[in-house]
Amino acid sequence: MTTTDRLMAELPPTADSTAASDDVLFEHPEPDAGPGSRRLLTLLLAAAAYLVVSVIVWWNVWSTHPTSTTTCGCGDTSLFTWFLEWPAYAISHGLNPLYSTAMFHPSGVNLLANTSELAIGVVLAPVTWLLGPVATLNVAVTLAPVLSALAMFVLLRRWVSWAPAAFVGGLFYGFSPFILVSLIDGHLMIGMAVVPPLVVLCLDELLFRQRRRPVVTGVLLGLLLVLQFFIGTEVLVIMVIGAAIGIALVVAYGVRQPEAFRRRAHYATVGLAAGGITAVVLLAYPVWFALAGPAHTSGPVWPNIYLGYNGTVLKNFVLSPAASTGFTTFAHRVGGYQGTTQSEPYLGFGVVAVLLGGMVVWRRDRRLWLFGAMTVGSVLLSLGANPRHWLPWQTMASLPLLENIIPTRFLAITYVAVAVMVGLIVDHTHAAVSRQTRAAPEGFPAHRATGPWPPSRQWAGAVAGLIVAGLAFVPTATYLAASTPITTQPVVLPTWFRTVAPHLDGHQVLLVFPVPYQLIESAMTWQAVDGMRYSMVGGGGPGGVLARAGKERKGQAIIGKASFSFSPQSIAPGDVSAIRQALDGWGVTMVVIPDQSDLPAYDRVTSVPIAVGLITAATGEAPIRQAGAWVWTGVDHAGPSASPTVAALTQCVAGAVAGSVSSIAGEASCALTAAPMEP
Repeated sequence: MTTTDRLMAELPPTADSTAASDDVLFEHPEPDAGPGSRRLLTLLLAAAAYLVVSVIVWWNVWSTHPTSTTTCGCGDTSLFTWFLEWPAYAISHGLNPLYSTAMFHPSGVNLLANTSELAIGVVLAPVTWLLGPVATLNVAVTLAPVLSALAMFVLLRRWVSWAPAAFVGGLFYGFSPFILVSLIDGHLMIGMAVVPPLVVLCLDELLFRQRRRPVVTGVLLGLLLVLQFFIGTEVLVIMVIGAAIGIALVVAYGVRQPEAFRRRAHYATVGLAAGGITAVVLLAYPVWFALAGPAHTSGPVWPNIYLGYNGTVLKNFVLSPAASTGFTTFAHRVGGYQGTTQSEPYLGFGVVAVLLGGMVVWRRDRRLWLFGAMTVGSVLLSLGANPRHWLPWQTMASLPLLENIIPTRFLAITYVAVAVMVGLIVDHTHAAVSRQTRAAPEGFPAHRATGPWPPSRQWAGAVAGLIVAGLAFVPTATYLAASTPITTQPVVLPTWFRTVAPHLDGHQVLLVFPVPYQLIESAMTWQAVDGMRYSMVGGGGPGGVLARAGKERKGQAIIGKASFSFSPQSIAPGDVSAIRQALDGWGVTMVVIPDQSDLPAYDRVTSVPIAVGLITAATGEAPIRQAGAWVWTGVDHAGPSASPTVAALTQCVAGAVAGSVSSIAGEASCALTAAPMEP
């Protein structure tokens, strides 16, 4: 007998018996989880352990000032800080949490047409009311891996008898590179990956176990889909695609056993129908609001960018790529994550070895084959489209709505499938070795086998399981340890936004530099921390795309370049009038340009002289110097533009010295008195 055959012979009866049954697809292991109190204790211990790991990962937040320190008050993190503040503000002020004109005034922002993770903002609204949106973001990014890992733990406890196997699977999933890399940019709509494992659990009940009432399980499934919609619609669509593929694989295998298939088809159909009806009824209005409500987006979210090419690279699943120096420098300048960026798809050779070895040794476990197929399928989809050769995603990438999916995010399915397989293989290893050590050695009397074994043998199964778990998890953990704890930055508000903005009177509409639609997005954090005391022109996300700017498009483009540009900006004919048209169209009442040398680079305007000169000429008024910023008030009541010649305004700007108050004030005066253009 070979080693493989001996291990196969030692499988738990419920798993091994599937190979000999004509009803193999529908056999369901029933691990002895013990009484309810023990199961609850195990769950609480797992949650506590995951929380400890998460606090270590986010130690730089919790060891400093969690209300004012996070990965960065800039970049995408700034947008998601705003998304967490708005629901709390809307609820406390009796406003619509789905729509706001506080950003992108006056057209507003449709939160359901954006990655607004609204469910998280609503649930954590009390944290926002008490401690502010930065604290809410930190609570969310800390809990996201904990809850994701716990969801996987709950799923695996359905299938494994050894709790540490479920714990390892949860740890691998919740603290995977895919989730942690998402969270460092504040992408909670990806990193809060609680729902996918629970959906798998419901599908397992509907398709296989079939112990509970199908309508109850179906309604629960529908509620999970609704929850995922309000966390992130992209993952919801990816999850539905993955579930459809998985169900198709089960059906394709099940039709080979028509009698067993028919016995379960009615139950599954009833449950899936109940889930579908629940989701459709509860999501009918939210889906309409996202697709056709105020400030919705149509067509590609990012026009002129084909997202289908943004796929993974196959070798990066087993080889950790070196961090891109160029991209890191770019991110640090414009306000991306200020640490070293890591690779989302990295699994490591250890996981690949464990999966392949486990599928060979325990090849009779159909769950391994199902999730192995899901792993391969999701990896292929994550590769995206390729202009040189055909890939699966090319068949769907141009379809409505699907065109907005970033293919790398199919890793959400990959990590679910891989975590399940790791948990099952670790459990099989523990069970097989434990059974071998309990069996009577050859030549020993049978009664000797029933006596107590030495401690080394009693622990042999656990040791074997942990070795396999270590082989799978250690390479990935080592890779992630290089950037643990996560790099954080203090959230710095310019003096004006810290001291003046919180006390503004009336309804003010601000044009804030750096403008948040031109790469540097810090202004959204300033507005959120200030408690939404004013409305703001522009914002982050797809709403800031120039193609959606309407009649203010030219002015928006000029203001954007004056705010931030990698190349020197020159003033062209028509710039001043275009800016004035944009200010009037947006209903701007104030313009604020922070001018502090102590601000981080990602919070500063590229050229204060150019920005001040253009706004002064457009409003026909000189700014006041207030709390470290140049401020124009009453812009909505301003007189005609100054309209200096291009040459005159260029000369005024060229004579100003950035950082010098007197120099900038002189430039503004020059812009107002320079030779005007001829009528």
